[in-house]
Amino acid sequence: MAAKDAVGRHGETVVARSLERDGWEVLARNWRTARGELDLVARDGNTVVAVEVKTRRGTDYGSPLEAVTPAKVARLRQLLAAWLAEQSKSYPDVRIDVVGVLLPRAGAAQLEHVRGIE
Repeated sequence: MAAKDAVGRHGETVVARSLERDGWEVLARNWRTARGELDLVARDGNTVVAVEVKTRRGTDYGSPLEAVTPAKVARLRQLLAAWLAEQSKSYPDVRIDVVGVLLPRAGAAQLEHVRGIE
């Protein structure tokens, strides 16, 4: 696994644990289709949330959240619809969140959670 991939996977693990501590249920990790991947799919109460995780070691190339473009959001919508179509259970509400993760050289990861991106 490349170092970049390891950083991304570590960020996803940090976010999954944080969501679970907050009472969310992680339903899927790294769900893939030919069109792309959902990092995390989780349940927040009655809402299913596709969680895009962007992890960086620093801000030299901008905030992790800046990496989520309108085209990426459109693809996430399509992927979430495909994930939902495969489920036997229906969910009344869905949304897409983005969590930016900064991994400083020392100390705990810093998370910035944006709910309901458009």
